[in-house]
Amino acid sequence: MLKADAEDKMKAIDKKIGRVAIIDLPGSIMVGLGLYAKFGANGDAFHPFLNNPNNVNIILTVGAAIMIWGAYKVITLAREKKRLAEEYGI
Repeated sequence: MLKADAEDKMKAIDKKIGRVAIIDLPGSIMVGLGLYAKFGANGDAFHPFLNNPNNVNIILTVGAAIMIWGAYKVITLAREKKRLAEEYGI
């Protein structure tokens, strides 16, 4: 493989990392809202949905799962990018 091909692959990896970050954003927001509702609102959240402890636990669980998936994908893609950079001296 040529160095230019490796650079193209690295650009593609950067795009994938950007997409993962966009997909990961709702998970971060969900975790933030869940933590607010669980520890900050004291039963008086700005939306009634956040006053139900079951809803808050679901929000935290789903948000954390999305964030964990996002972190895994970013780490995997970063390792691939690093491997390409080392292999082709970029």
